[in-house]
Amino acid sequence: MSTALKTDPNFHEAGRRFFRDFSPGDEFYDHLIAAHNGLSDEQSEALNARLILLLANHIGDLKVLREALQAARAGG
Repeated sequence: MSTALKTDPNFHEAGRRFFRDFSPGDEFYDHLIAAHNGLSDEQSEALNARLILLLANHIGDLKVLREALQAARAGG
């Protein structure tokens, strides 16, 4: 198990159900792409901003959020 992010294991065990019925990353990615279908670039950026804030609120752990920010920045 990776220690980079506490959420990392959710994306490495296909088919397993997780806390709050979260499913592995591929299914989430499909839903994310579908949510952006038909939106302009500006609308898509606004959707991403709202989604980030909503998910950060649900996570609620500043340490986990800092790790996620660092991982996202390093990956780009």
